[in-house]
Amino acid sequence: MKYSKKYGSRMKPLRLYLFFHLNLAYSSIEEEERAEVIQHCYWPLLKLVRNHQLPVGIEVTGYTLEVINIIDPAWISELSSLCYQGIVELIGSGYSQIIGPLVPAGVNRANLRLGNKVYELLLGFRPDIALVNEQAYSAGLVQNYVDAGYRAITMEWNNPRKYSQEWENEWRYFPQYAIGLDGETIPLIWADSIAFQKFQRFAHGELNLDEYIEYLNRHVSDKPRVFPIYCNDVEIFDFRPGRYKTETVIHKRNEWKRIKVLFQAIRSNKRFQLIPPGNVLDFLNCPDGGNKICLESSEQPIPVKKQEKYNINRWALTGRDDLNINTKCYQIYKMFITDGNPKPSEEDWKELCYLWSSDFRTHITEKRWFNYLERLYKFHDRCKNHANCKGAERKLAVNGENEQKIIIPYKNYWLQCLEDQRYLIVETDSIKCILNKQKGLAIDSLWFKNVSTEPLIGTLPHGYYDDISMGADFYSGHIIIERPGEHKITDLQLCVPEIIKSLHESKVCITCQVDTNDIRFKKEYLFDYAKENMTINYTILIPSRKLSTIHLAHITLIPTSFDKDSLFYATHNGGYSIERFEICKSEVYHSQNLSHLVSAKYGLGATEGIITFGDNNLKITIRHDQTLSALIPSVQYLPMDEMQYFFRLQYSAQEMDETFVENSEFNKLVCRLEIDSNRIDDGQLL
Repeated sequence: MKYSKKYGSRMKPLRLYLFFHLNLAYSSIEEEERAEVIQHCYWPLLKLVRNHQLPVGIEVTGYTLEVINIIDPAWISELSSLCYQGIVELIGSGYSQIIGPLVPAGVNRANLRLGNKVYELLLGFRPDIALVNEQAYSAGLVQNYVDAGYRAITMEWNNPRKYSQEWENEWRYFPQYAIGLDGETIPLIWADSIAFQKFQRFAHGELNLDEYIEYLNRHVSDKPRVFPIYCNDVEIFDFRPGRYKTETVIHKRNEWKRIKVLFQAIRSNKRFQLIPPGNVLDFLNCPDGGNKICLESSEQPIPVKKQEKYNINRWALTGRDDLNINTKCYQIYKMFITDGNPKPSEEDWKELCYLWSSDFRTHITEKRWFNYLERLYKFHDRCKNHANCKGAERKLAVNGENEQKIIIPYKNYWLQCLEDQRYLIVETDSIKCILNKQKGLAIDSLWFKNVSTEPLIGTLPHGYYDDISMGADFYSGHIIIERPGEHKITDLQLCVPEIIKSLHESKVCITCQVDTNDIRFKKEYLFDYAKENMTINYTILIPSRKLSTIHLAHITLIPTSFDKDSLFYATHNGGYSIERFEICKSEVYHSQNLSHLVSAKYGLGATEGIITFGDNNLKITIRHDQTLSALIPSVQYLPMDEMQYFFRLQYSAQEMDETFVENSEFNKLVCRLEIDSNRIDDGQLL
């Protein structure tokens, strides 16, 4: 084998590490195929490691260990033996492969706790390094890993690096510290998506050995470095899960042989040295190691592995019906934690973690999908029958027996309603709202009178910005449905509002209905004298699930009402504390189309149903009910000339990617948002 002269004798050995990710819940693998996966993927891995004494990591969920133990307990015994001998290093991830930034902190904590119990039960010990599931990271997860006893986590380098220009490129070759929300830190071992895809291409015969070794040589330096050559699935070697039509063909099941040849070549090359993943932490004290860094950013609040089509929307809003099943899981969780309900058992928590697994939300096969739905609804109904709260049924507005219609103009001690040909004006002691009757009751202006004399959100009319690319009306409170190759479907149409007041409570509801194409939109604005907020209820009736995006509750800030230099947004992404993101001068566009196939790049977990945004003087807080619809908020911010800018929050109920599956079932989407505003006390930014 020939090498370029540029790799001189003064180069230091490149320490290489890797781990294999095992997952028998893999979305496109049928349950009856699991024994074949163990035979052709899991056993060859252990035999290769045993025969060649390879120091590798193996990451596996507690659920996968339980399934393997039922099908082939000898494999569990061999894994345990290799771990005790120090050949294999076990890497944990929890009981189920849950997308941490998309579930409440209490579920993340239970998932890690239950995973540790299974590791101890089946293997006799618990791991101390964790893989961040699907490399979907948020700062809020750090505390959960620390509390679960992990000494380090593994997270991808490539995506966080994109929005962290202050990082040095050399940091990719050394462990760092990830910073949590309250200053806590945890050592960070890098994974690398380009590197693991190179490894896969070699194993599948798309690269030859010289090409692959040349790729590794490009990372050799005169400094000591560590580099991850593989941190991904094992089910793709000598087996094909069947997710994509573009998968390479297996030729005589020789991929494990190719992997063996690769390891032999690495071991015979003095430029490389294989080390266990845990040994990477020995390099924390190197000059380029041990930096305390934030992996998240306002542009990319939840980094995820690989290319941008892999983002949190793929587990939240696409698939066969992600929104519905996530909403059901939130309902179960709400019943778990509601005071007065029976305390959930450990088996109940395991079932919820299983039902929240990522694999039911992507390329799940039809057979497994219907089995999953049956199990989900059965467990949901059992929890509901034992709970004092009977699920998520509730009245959305004042609609009841004791109500009356209001004739405008109307005025009493707390409420005034006026209208003209175009606008409906509603004012209470604390709120003033102008609604556009010609645009489906879009919000023209909304004042929170106790905190500001100016409207905080509303409509920016055509011509507000000089930039021709911004030459449009930017409304608030409206709904947009977009189907590929078709005109937008919106509720921005002429409507006849109805105003209803409760007789025995100080509440008023303004409602309208718009029918367009084959879709019905219903919107309700609820004002309550006892509260200084406004509630918006949305109901969308859709005859079938079609490839489209569904965006609702667009909230457009009035730029002159907020300080551009201190803008921020904040929410929970799977942690107990709220995460604050400074906008600064960065352009933020979470919902930007990636391609004709993938409709959005980023999003926010909002796992407690809260998002806050504003500046150092005042903030707006919006709460949405996850047990009605587990929506995903996203932020768009575009800095303009001088003090101008564009800031909008939107909520998504559906996105598009390659996992999306249409169906002919009738769909009723119901959402609720509560909006209020507060001034921020000195030193209290949230």
